[in-house]
Amino acid sequence: MGKRWVRGCLMAAVLISAHCGFAGEAPAQNREAAMADAKELIVLAAPGSADPYYAEVAGDIFDFLVAYAEQIEGRDDVLVLTDAAAYPDYVAALGEDRVALAPVADIWMRDFSLSNAAGPVLFRYTAAGQGGGRQGQAAADAVQDGLAAVMEEAGLGFAESDLLNDGGNFVDDYAGRAVVSRKFLRDNGLSETEARAALRRETGLEHVAFIEADEQGGLEHADGVVAFIEPNVLVINSYPEDPAYAAALRADVLAGLPSVTLHEIVTPYDGSTIYDAAFGSACGLYTNMLVTPQRIYLPQFGIPEDAEALASLRRWTDKEVVPVSSRQVCHMGGGVRCMSWQLRGANAARLLDWARAAR
Repeated sequence: MGKRWVRGCLMAAVLISAHCGFAGEAPAQNREAAMADAKELIVLAAPGSADPYYAEVAGDIFDFLVAYAEQIEGRDDVLVLTDAAAYPDYVAALGEDRVALAPVADIWMRDFSLSNAAGPVLFRYTAAGQGGGRQGQAAADAVQDGLAAVMEEAGLGFAESDLLNDGGNFVDDYAGRAVVSRKFLRDNGLSETEARAALRRETGLEHVAFIEADEQGGLEHADGVVAFIEPNVLVINSYPEDPAYAAALRADVLAGLPSVTLHEIVTPYDGSTIYDAAFGSACGLYTNMLVTPQRIYLPQFGIPEDAEALASLRRWTDKEVVPVSSRQVCHMGGGVRCMSWQLRGANAARLLDWARAAR
């Protein structure tokens, strides 16, 4: 455990073994079974009102977050973190119970928050999301430290890892399997064998597939390429324009997850409008879906393929599939999963209690 997170670790909660839990809890698989019918808490973040990077799209982000939160409401729990300037607008739209005055420094909560709601672990957020290089890493650390302060105040329990990885590059099925892009190897200076051993040690994973990202450079996240919809059931993008990459993707997945069931989903990728050239687009990427024990929140882009993707998911799973419009934000490089921090059980209850007390 590194120096950066010792303070947060000691303040936050009791950590037991490499895959964290709360004192007295059952093993991870038993906790998962016990929580299968429970709601998740989906935490979203509004941009800072004075942040010039998001100024041009602040209205679009507001519309997306409100519509997304309304789709979550009544299914799972939702909490939007915001600063003082935007707080009244979000309260007016969603009600006080679903908004917390707790500004964080970026909207892409997936990347710098806890990975795996059942066995939460905090990887060190990488520089790529904040521009790269030493300055980018310093900015990434500052973004993550801001959220860590909230987690400490709320008393959340989690394990910490010095491994560099964004939450968007950790796609797992909560049953010991994960897909990670090979950017993880380069960021940590590890071979696949070493990286697999490190992830097993620090997260309890049994099987890891390393894939090449479909776009080299930048974030190279796995969650724009694949998505687990059930344990050992993986949805992958189709790449009819690049059969060599499609074949390599399948081979890499099966090499790490030899018994996995694969479903290929329509992928009408649209990179015609991109907000920031460093991050590409997530328009047309249905794999950036948010998966909970009971439901799947599926991005929709206002295109004919939306209906096909929705019908496919409903054939492949018995979970409720909930459509969520992402066309307001997908050109910024993310959407439903990228925006979402998932919490369960004691962590969810503690954060909601903290938010209520902070009002």
